[in-house]
This record gives sequence, structure tokens and C-alpha cells, in this order.
Amino acid sequence: MKNILFDMDGVLVDYRPDIRVHHIATALQRSPAEVHAAIYASGLEADADAGHLGPDDYLEALGKRMGRRIPVDVWAEARRIATRVRPGLIGHIASLASRGTGIAILTNNGRLLSAHWEHIAPALFPLFRGRAHVAADFGVTKPDTRVYVAVLEKLGWRAHDTLFIDDVQANVDGAAAVGMASARCDSEASVVDAMAAFLDDSRVAGGI
Repeated sequence: MKNILFDMDGVLVDYRPDIRVHHIATALQRSPAEVHAAIYASGLEADADAGHLGPDDYLEALGKRMGRRIPVDVWAEARRIATRVRPGLIGHIASLASRGTGIAILTNNGRLLSAHWEHIAPALFPLFRGRAHVAADFGVTKPDTRVYVAVLEKLGWRAHDTLFIDDVQANVDGAAAVGMASARCDSEASVVDAMAAFLDDSRVAGGI
């Protein structure tokens, strides 16, 4: 069996952090610069991605930085409107899955995202239901090799039977280091090409 492990942002979806920041800023009557600093410059997002903060802890910490508690529905809606699923990929992936190819997601995100997968990116579900994983679940983020080992174990997949697709070269290199075929892809066309090459038994080595 061949398996394909996808990053989400920049691979399965186009993600616009600026849209997310602007929506939260508008809802809280703060400036986008304040929101951006609270989320990104503070290290809060990185802590959540690494599993150091659960959903409530994240919202509480972000609220303290903003001087106001952020309702979870505001956060989830901000993430939803900033996330556009690449529709051309869904049919390709669904067809592969129907023929027995294993599919799953591994994304550097926190548990707040995984709690709201189906609101944020409904077009990816039920295709990836039960097969979508955030790095926070494993306590370590890409490109640390431990996260790839952990997700492969959870999925019951072997590294040499699996292709990993990401838009960040360091993450691709991390997957290659544990024996996975790997491809850096930043467009729908390059993702489709990488999948086709892998399933045609052409080993992909980190450079699509």
C-alpha cells in the first residue's frame, strides 16, 4: 500500500494570516498590529503548535495579551475565512483514497484548530475525518524528526511506503530524514504531479 501525508496550510489550502488577524482586530476593536504581535511576536502560536497550550489556555493567554477574552467563535471564524481549500485537489485525493491509497494530514498547528477542523475547512471532511493530525498532539513540531515517527506510528504506516508533501523545505527534509519520500509543493499542480510520480513508483526526493 502507498500512503500520502499532507501538510495543510500552503498545500491543501491557501491560508492568509493577514485575513485572520484583521477579522480578530475588527471583532475586538484593536489594531491589526496589536493582534499580530499578540499571536505571533509573543511566541504564543509556536507554544500552541508544540502542544504546550490547550485550546482554553491559548484563548486565555491571547486574551490577556489583548486585554479582552477572545470568544472561541470569533477565533474559529477568523481561521475559517482565512482558509481556502484548493478545490482542484479534492477530487484527485478522493479518487486515490477510493482506490486504497492511505491519506492523512500533519500540520504545525494547535489543538484549537483540530477542535474546529470541520468548521474551518469543511471541504476536507469527511475525506480526512479521523486522519487529520496537528503537531500539538505529539508535543513536537515539524521539522523535528520525532513528529514524523510519531504520526507514522499512529497511522500504522511504514516510512518507505509514504510520501510527505509540504510547502516548507525544512519540513520536507525532516520527513526525508526518517525514510519517507518527500516533496516540496506550493501549488495545486505540483501536488498533483508529486502524487502521480510517487504512485508510479518514481521516488520523490524533496524537490518538486
